[in-house]
Amino acid sequence: MATSERYIGRMRLYNSEPLYSELLENRGVTRILQYETPEFRHPTVDEIRSLQLISHEWRMGDHFWKLAAKHYGDPQLWWVIAWFNRRPTETMVSYGDVINIPQPLERIFQMYGL
Repeated sequence: MATSERYIGRMRLYNSEPLYSELLENRGVTRILQYETPEFRHPTVDEIRSLQLISHEWRMGDHFWKLAAKHYGDPQLWWVIAWFNRRPTETMVSYGDVINIPQPLERIFQMYGL
């Protein structure tokens, strides 16, 4: 499954909000094309039980993209691990935290509706 499939069916929007005026000016553009933010639901307890979870203790040098490359063979699937653990950014993970890497990917994509 291609990693770009998470964008299928999502609206594309142009952002020209005044809040971003400095950013837009620095880039020499008047607007930025963005995808609408998806609203993924988190799996139910029964759905989570149907998955294999690989536990990983967060250490110095860890990144979601590195874990995705190791476990999924594709660093662009970092968002699967981040979303599943309800940690949208790595700044929300502390050393010693346990991160779960859900598998198989096909089942995860079904849960996300992809």
